[in-house]
Amino acid sequence: MTDPIRPTDDDARALARQLLTSARFGALATHDPETGLPHVARVAVGHDGGDALLLISELSLHTRHLGASPGAALLLGEPGDKGDPLTHPRMTIQGRCEEADKARLRDAWLSDHPKTALYYDFADFRLLRLVGEAVHLNGGFGKAYLLAPADLAARNGS
Repeated sequence: MTDPIRPTDDDARALARQLLTSARFGALATHDPETGLPHVARVAVGHDGGDALLLISELSLHTRHLGASPGAALLLGEPGDKGDPLTHPRMTIQGRCEEADKARLRDAWLSDHPKTALYYDFADFRLLRLVGEAVHLNGGFGKAYLLAPADLAARNGS
């Protein structure tokens, strides 16, 4: 059987960075400690360097899950208006969530997510950083890559 994973190249890195920096929301998978089952929620997404940022409420189930176990996976990339949705690029970042500096990142976050100004400063909203440990990029049909988290960091001129 042929390995479906292609060697990571500069085009794959550029596509992965584009998916991260253009994302405004994504699907966050967490582990429910009560049931032992996965849970998926749509969350607001930003970025800081090569890390994904998540603005989440302490009232949500996924925040409670992350409090019990910080491991998570984040799916980024939406299908376009035409064609088979499975031919459009998407990426999953697996890692662990930790607190981000909400005050320092406020202006950058709000410039990308102006509507969140209504609740960004609410006490129950936290800004988390997903520190990647593995990155799985599907660049479209037949274009699968495994990237290192460092591949998502900005490069000169890109």
